[in-house]
Amino acid sequence: MAVASSVPKIPDYIFAEKIGAGNYADVYKAYKKGKVREVVAVKCVLQSSLSRSALNNLESEIKILKKLKHEHIVQMLDFVWDDKYIYIIMEYCSGGDLSTFVKSKQRLSENVCQRFLQQLAAALQYMREQNVSHLDLKPSNILLKSRKSQVLKIGDFGLAQHMPEEDTNSTVKGSPLYMAPEIVLKRQYDAKVDLWSVGVILYECLFGKAPYSSKTMDELIEKIKSDKPIEVPYGTNISPECRDLLLRCLERDVSKRIDFEAFFSHPFVDLEHKPGPDSMNKATELLTAAVNFDECREYEQAFKNYCQALQYLTPLLHSESDASKRVVLRRKITEYLGRTEELKKVVSSDSDVVKNLRIPSIPNLPKQESLKFSEYKGNREELLRLTTTTPQIQTAIEIGASGELYAREGNYSIAFDKYQLALGKLLELLQNEPKGRRKDLLREEVTRWMTQAEYLKELLNSSPAQESEIAEPFASADEKNCVLQ
Repeated sequence: MAVASSVPKIPDYIFAEKIGAGNYADVYKAYKKGKVREVVAVKCVLQSSLSRSALNNLESEIKILKKLKHEHIVQMLDFVWDDKYIYIIMEYCSGGDLSTFVKSKQRLSENVCQRFLQQLAAALQYMREQNVSHLDLKPSNILLKSRKSQVLKIGDFGLAQHMPEEDTNSTVKGSPLYMAPEIVLKRQYDAKVDLWSVGVILYECLFGKAPYSSKTMDELIEKIKSDKPIEVPYGTNISPECRDLLLRCLERDVSKRIDFEAFFSHPFVDLEHKPGPDSMNKATELLTAAVNFDECREYEQAFKNYCQALQYLTPLLHSESDASKRVVLRRKITEYLGRTEELKKVVSSDSDVVKNLRIPSIPNLPKQESLKFSEYKGNREELLRLTTTTPQIQTAIEIGASGELYAREGNYSIAFDKYQLALGKLLELLQNEPKGRRKDLLREEVTRWMTQAEYLKELLNSSPAQESEIAEPFASADEKNCVLQ
């Protein structure tokens, strides 16, 4: 509920719309005055509404936020106060919260869930190093940095506290739907309650609702009291690694629940391959070794190193914000994936290397890029029927259509060449085409392919230095004259 009818005011900031409200605080979007208007979120706490426990929680929140500096934790920038409010000035996240995001999608793919889980795990690992427990992890307290990026930030540390793993607490904290059973039933718990909450969040992302979702509080409490273990919904398809982690986090018996060390090292969390400043260097070292093995026809070792390199490279596609760099990276990954698949056919299927290593897949294009190369749903079949007597047009259309396929696969350079070749033929033919339905459909194809070609040209040529920056460490197997005998 709102805590005050008037909009608060603090020097150096211009308040905009309210973006959140609670029992004793409202949150506003605000702009810092100056030449560059920095966007922030300001949590305005009405001092007169604070009980002693609420004041203690607020003091604890500010102390904890002052020391937490991590890419997946909402950063506190400053805090000030006047005679009416305490203001906590925070980093602004424009993408909304994870709860809203999941509801808009109904459920998330396992790949997206894994990326999100990696980010949460990295933040939790940092928090454990600081002996901090959140104690209120839930989708509505996890924010997306922006609408375009899928970068998560843990927020709302109002119930957080310093809590070494071996310590226990008896104060009831958290939201019942995401609260570990021992908090409600035993009033005695340790830091592993955060891992239960992570399990509930992962479950909700995968299946669209929390495992104890209920219509009433009484129904929820009954489910929490039940000894029945949480199960994966029947008929759902998730990997063995995902299933294992999910059920180990949602183990009701605290002594059997996964601990932090096992959680951080779990293969589904896979923190080792989370995108970071060293990912490209590690990938480059492995690729160099792979190409050398490939050149010497030591194909099993080449396959192993290509796979390991790709495990570092493919996650970088999601973290790379520069479109032209992303295009180059996707093209290089596509090349190496192709070579790795070739080697898999050569290496014995009985090899432990083949059995134990998974070839990563290329993540889908970002929405703004995939829209450019989405599957064609126009009038091409009609155009092909109308041009059966003009084989030059049909040949050009086939070339352009192949360009679309290459673009959807991420082979942008080849796609651009195909578009150029098709357009060179079609533009000349279009000039001599008489008015009519056939010309209209032909112009429709030409216009669309010209748009796509221009988009590709911009991506491929906007920053040539960026291509060399990414491509320089990578010498393809073909360039090394590695051939299969």
